[in-house]
Amino acid sequence: MAPGLKIFADIAGDGTPRLEDASGEELVCVERAASVALGRRAPEAPGTLFVTTRRVIWLSEAEKGKGYAVEFLDITLHAVSRDPETYPSPCLYMQIETEARSDDEAGDLDSEPLGELQLAKISEMRIILSDAAQLDSLFDAFCHCAELNPDPAAEQNEESGWFNGEYMADGDWIHGDEPMVDGIDPEFFTPNPIGENDGSDLSRSVLELQINDQRFEDADEDEVRENGH
Repeated sequence: MAPGLKIFADIAGDGTPRLEDASGEELVCVERAASVALGRRAPEAPGTLFVTTRRVIWLSEAEKGKGYAVEFLDITLHAVSRDPETYPSPCLYMQIETEARSDDEAGDLDSEPLGELQLAKISEMRIILSDAAQLDSLFDAFCHCAELNPDPAAEQNEESGWFNGEYMADGDWIHGDEPMVDGIDPEFFTPNPIGENDGSDLSRSVLELQINDQRFEDADEDEVRENGH
């Protein structure tokens, strides 16, 4: 199945989405009066957001039968955004895996009607809640569901000995049983300006400084060896 945002129309008589019980899909949380903004389009009229263990589903209140859904496996990034210079309203920002498209196609998405083919090309989605104070709770729900749907490629990396950031010891990344500092490109530790949560950006900045300090020390040692032959 192709990745990306999809039209969702499997709606029960009570207005809730039908879940895939056979695959163990369960409802995690519901947010009423939630709007979604797809790409650079204006936000849709408020609807209801359903977060399940597998998907994010949004159903329109203004247009009955209209809805969108995206699998957690297709969400490559989610973050809380409160910077008015980035977006006028506080929101949960999402990046979505899509099929390759040209710049001309990206421009067309801002104006043409959204069918299945157009939705599959949208790479960004924002969720705007009527109560912005609930964004952190929604973020936590996304984190929980993301853990339930790990990236298969990331799992392969772990099996080969590479680990994610939570497996850090004494400020160093771990490869196998040995902490590693040298050889890591600092670009991997650049803070994400879109959303900040619980000081994670600060810890990444500190780690980047640790790496740079270590490299300066190594450079000084090399210079001493060269001068002293």
